[in-house]
Amino acid sequence: MYSPYLASTTNFPFGIEVDRAEGTFIYDTKGKQYFDLIAGISVSNLGHQHPQIIKEIKKQIDKHLHVMVFGEYSQRIQNELAENLTSLLPKNLNCLYVVNSGTEANEAALKLAKRATKRTKLVAFKGAYHGSTHGSLSVSANEDKKAAFRPLLPDVFHLPFNDLEALDFIDKSVAGIIIEPIQGDAGIRIPSFEFMKKLRKICDENCILLIFDEIQSGMGRTGKLFAFEHFDIVPDILTIGKAFGGGMPIGGFVTSQKLMSLFNNHPNLGHITTFGGHPVSCAGALGYLNVLKSENILQNVEIKGKLFEKLLAHSSIVEIRRKGLFFAIEMKNKDIVRKVVEGCKDMGVLSFWFLSCPESFRIAPPLNISESEIRESCSIINKVMDNFL
Repeated sequence: MYSPYLASTTNFPFGIEVDRAEGTFIYDTKGKQYFDLIAGISVSNLGHQHPQIIKEIKKQIDKHLHVMVFGEYSQRIQNELAENLTSLLPKNLNCLYVVNSGTEANEAALKLAKRATKRTKLVAFKGAYHGSTHGSLSVSANEDKKAAFRPLLPDVFHLPFNDLEALDFIDKSVAGIIIEPIQGDAGIRIPSFEFMKKLRKICDENCILLIFDEIQSGMGRTGKLFAFEHFDIVPDILTIGKAFGGGMPIGGFVTSQKLMSLFNNHPNLGHITTFGGHPVSCAGALGYLNVLKSENILQNVEIKGKLFEKLLAHSSIVEIRRKGLFFAIEMKNKDIVRKVVEGCKDMGVLSFWFLSCPESFRIAPPLNISESEIRESCSIINKVMDNFL
């Protein structure tokens, strides 16, 4: 199934040989159908092969592919994407830089915080996951994933997540604070309104740039376009990825035009990318945004989340943590999680685990999943969990 000529990421891959995917379903090479309740880890938020996204992609392919490194040529599709996205955001988030992935967006955001403040200290939070490149790994919190690659970036400090008193550590020596408004890989951890408000206040008082990593939680996953909307605060820099491209590889960071212009000098070309803003990926992203607006997707996310939660009221579940359709299902231990995830796969439902929360498994289905698909997939999950009563 796996070619020895293709790199692997683990000795224990999930083991499905994909033939095709459509809507909420993935089909393997033997014709077996799977409910995709993880959407490629919050990537395929409108399911697979959405016709409007495919239409935009095909239209762009017929015009041109890569023509130049980002920023040197004016490309209509990039301009249209930036204008559409920023029209949906607060006024200070009015400039988009398009990159290749969420991790690259976080790397650029950290650079911009240092460039803007002329400081070096970065603050992140325990439980955080921001990527696996050198800088993004430095601000991530899972030491098991970091130890083999030290030394990482200096001057990085991790505070307890959702701890009001811990925020008092922060002072004017800090360049930037990076946080997931809802932690994903830690098992869907939702901070208090008070914590997020205090964090914003401290950043304002100390001229610190506040970076929101919405790579998983953004693009409608929680029922809002971005999770920060639940807390009535706005970041200085917003990083996005995953679902942004409608299934195409893309990332981005959004900030004010004033802050973004700092990358233009001292040094010149302060952040550059060859394939960032690839026109076909931008077309996928534009198609995604258009569908979100035209099909009123966001209005039904919380309704569907509540239905999932109601149907998964199983006695073997310790706790359900969620916002919208962003779920962690906690079981008694990691061995049960492994058995549930594998059992669900065998019965045609795809869920997945968390790197930093082994006692929980994730559910993050397409936002346009139907009620009947929710009911049928939850029935299968409950049957699997019956084995652990």
